[in-house]
Amino acid sequence: MTAYTFFGCALTAYGTPLAMFLLTISSDPVKIIILILSAFFWLLSLLLSAILWTAVIPLKEELAFGLVFSVLFQEFFRLLIYLLLDRADTYLKKLTETEETQIFANKHILAYVVGLGFGLMSGAFSLVNVLAASLGPGTLGFNGEPHNFFIVSSVMTLCMILLHTSWGVIFFSSLDTGTYWQTGFVIIAHMFVSCLSLLNSYNSGSLYAATILPSYLVLVLSMVLAVKVAGGSLGGLKAAVVGGGRGNVEVQAEQ
Repeated sequence: MTAYTFFGCALTAYGTPLAMFLLTISSDPVKIIILILSAFFWLLSLLLSAILWTAVIPLKEELAFGLVFSVLFQEFFRLLIYLLLDRADTYLKKLTETEETQIFANKHILAYVVGLGFGLMSGAFSLVNVLAASLGPGTLGFNGEPHNFFIVSSVMTLCMILLHTSWGVIFFSSLDTGTYWQTGFVIIAHMFVSCLSLLNSYNSGSLYAATILPSYLVLVLSMVLAVKVAGGSLGGLKAAVVGGGRGNVEVQAEQ
């Protein structure tokens, strides 16, 4: 039973992101490099969060304290990687001009790769300990623990990975176009969804729905906004989801 739980939760959380990686990134070595770079930047944000959490001893037991600063550090490093890639844009275009890659012809593709890198690394750290525990020994729920803890953790991990992907597109586009309200939306949405997770520690999991439903509502809103800023349309998004028409969300490439 523990093996079923492990693989079920792992595929729930990582199945969709893995498919996204295989279908949109794995064939392009430049995208893979950018993905690894963005994952490294997320790790740096985690390192700073850990240093702050260790240094401020009186608040080490306050989960909300570490969570708030973790979100702020993540968004700070999202800004740093944007500035780094923006400064290196001309050089990188020359470096890859003989390669079969479109990542620097359309900045939305670059933002998507960076966002997915953030999401994958965030998801890996969010769920790896839970997956390890799901292998046993023992069975969750015998002593009053929420029996659906593993699947809820997997569903929320998937949500955060997809949110980071969408936020990457919105964040980069907002800085490129000067629509800073979208930058604010990303930061506030990230803080909101992260703070919702604090409800999971109360009442033995009875508030899971209060965490999952608003988080997925924010995910839908973020995905729609990401498609819009990338030049897509609701009609194209609907066609891509249901498989009608050409089944693609077309995006205008930047010259």
